[in-house]
Amino acid sequence: ERTAREMLRGMRRAGAPGDLMEHLYTPFPIAVVCAFLGADEDDWRNWAGNSEALLTKGNAKERNQAARQDTRSRVVALLERRRTEPREDLAGVLAAAAASGEITDDEAVSLAMAVYVSGGHAVRNNSGSMMYALLTHPDQFERLRREPELLPKAVEELFRFVPHRNGVGIPRVATEDVRIGGHLIHKGDVVYNAYVAANRDPSAFPTPELLDFDRSGAGHVAFGHGPHFCLAALMARMEAEVLIEAVMREFPQLRLAVPAEEVEFQRDGLIRGPRTLPVTW
Repeated sequence: ERTAREMLRGMRRAGAPGDLMEHLYTPFPIAVVCAFLGADEDDWRNWAGNSEALLTKGNAKERNQAARQDTRSRVVALLERRRTEPREDLAGVLAAAAASGEITDDEAVSLAMAVYVSGGHAVRNNSGSMMYALLTHPDQFERLRREPELLPKAVEELFRFVPHRNGVGIPRVATEDVRIGGHLIHKGDVVYNAYVAANRDPSAFPTPELLDFDRSGAGHVAFGHGPHFCLAALMARMEAEVLIEAVMREFPQLRLAVPAEEVEFQRDGLIRGPRTLPVTW
């Protein structure tokens, strides 16, 4: 909460219009995930930028490789520090597990990098998309300002409402013959499961195109399901609540500084989100 407030006050000092992606939604999740890993409090600035580069597709091979190398060196150095300076952070847990033989050193590095990359990239883009949804649904945003106790329920509806990914989804390979919806999928077939569409299924969510904070019934699958359920769902929910509450508190008159259709969404990252989010107050 303190970090979110400080970042928003920095945007205020810079003056209107401001870009929420630049001042809040890009740096905040990096700061949080670095604190979770155990990096020094102000060291997140040196990590910033790598998570987006690591999950960006297209013709950015050199940038991707440089980001991977830099991130790996930072993770290795942090894990080495935790061997001699143990703490109750994720790096400390991973370093202890590697030292005891529970996991290998490579697995510790891989796990730490996965947490860093996913935590920064996904929260950045989902949170930016959530704020875009609120700014383009002013009645619901105003109601949330009047009834802040609705925030946890509003966040769940926003997770359902906001498209999570660019593209269809991750391919799956059928391990046995299975019939779904009248179609036979053979063992070994590669199937794209457009799970993002599940959150707009009218049989589960009446009028799915509406942002409705009073919605009840089936739960969303924005975090996946079963063995593919997101391990950081609780942290993502907490970050979403903190970010929205901080924006409402610091900028009660916040509104888009450009027409909604002029907000450009990035197409290169795995997770969908605004490139910039220009706002005024």
